[in-house]
Amino acid sequence: MNDKKQTENYKFTQHTKCEFFPCHQVKNVEEFNCLFCYCPLYMLKDKCGGNFKYTNGVKDCSDCLKPHTKGAYDHVMSKMKMVIEIGSQREGK
Repeated sequence: MNDKKQTENYKFTQHTKCEFFPCHQVKNVEEFNCLFCYCPLYMLKDKCGGNFKYTNGVKDCSDCLKPHTKGAYDHVMSKMKMVIEIGSQREGK
């Protein structure tokens, strides 16, 4: 028995019935990845690696396609150590 994964389908999904699909304007809708509908890297501020801006002091990711393109899964996973570190911090320490 071969335990090695034969595909990488878990890295991509589309919710074409979503009333917001696609939630960003893109050239190729077939490649639009909905896996990270809400980006788990938002909390990383300027270290997320995406195309964001600050509007009235709030991080605005509306122009960012990073979590919705090819390679999104690998990019997000490469940053998860930082997310885990932030999430593990206790208040007052």
